[in-house]
Amino acid sequence: MWFRNLLLYRFSQDVPFTEAELLAALQERPARPCGSQETFTLGWTTPFGKHSENLLQVAEGYWLLAMRKEERILPGSVVKEALAEKVEEIEARDARKVYKKERDTLKDEIVMSLLPRAFTRSQTTLALIAPREGWIAVDTSSAKRAEDLLSLLREGTGSLPVRPMNVKIAPAACMTDWVRTGTAPEGLIISDECELRDTGEDGGVIRCKRQDLSSDEIQQHLEVGKQVSQLALHWQDKLSFTLDDKLGIKRLRFEELLRDEADDQGGDDMAGQLDASFIIMSRTLSEWLPALTTALGGEDIPQGV
Repeated sequence: MWFRNLLLYRFSQDVPFTEAELLAALQERPARPCGSQETFTLGWTTPFGKHSENLLQVAEGYWLLAMRKEERILPGSVVKEALAEKVEEIEARDARKVYKKERDTLKDEIVMSLLPRAFTRSQTTLALIAPREGWIAVDTSSAKRAEDLLSLLREGTGSLPVRPMNVKIAPAACMTDWVRTGTAPEGLIISDECELRDTGEDGGVIRCKRQDLSSDEIQQHLEVGKQVSQLALHWQDKLSFTLDDKLGIKRLRFEELLRDEADDQGGDDMAGQLDASFIIMSRTLSEWLPALTTALGGEDIPQGV
């Protein structure tokens, strides 16, 4: 239940749908298996899996939803081999060259013929909507997967005026300054992992783990112009995470104090445990997000929000 990555999006106006309207949109597009000639399908599934039939989990004004993508796995090497055999057969039979346009047509035909026999796999992506605060957090580090979810949501609701969350000072500049000075804003603690990136054309990268970031070695890299592009941080003994230079959050972990609290509140029932985790996670993210954006100079909020 606990999110492990975050891509953050800000509504540019009031959320344009109600809870009831959102639920109706989700029910219009339930997740389903791939048809024989489909490469993938997208639809909505239950955020709590088999422990609930609800497509939308609601608690304390927060909305939790889940997109499931099912796709057929057709290795490129298999298609390439089948295409090569077909081209060779045609060239030998007709004594002529098969050119690109015909190759592309043959490739499409091969893919369509192989799809019904291809294995499928499914992947679920969770998203948390905070309508009062006006943001969406998607549990992924993949911009493509997040955009799939947002696009599906936009199709169902008719409108989704969001954009990636921005801050007033570039995260790389802030993180570099924190590591250089050895101090982070109140509530944040620098951990022992970071990524240093050369800003020149070569773009060299150094990744440090279990390293004293105040050491002379790290400081020398900063002195010659490298910037911190990823930094592991702790926040108020509640969260640990890695912040990147695009405001992406990776390796998010809710600390044992919060997990124990969810265990105590959730009781013995798994659905209760999931609901308690959802509530505590939502509260914590709503408290942490303003603190993080403040540490980065404040949020750059679109006009009208």
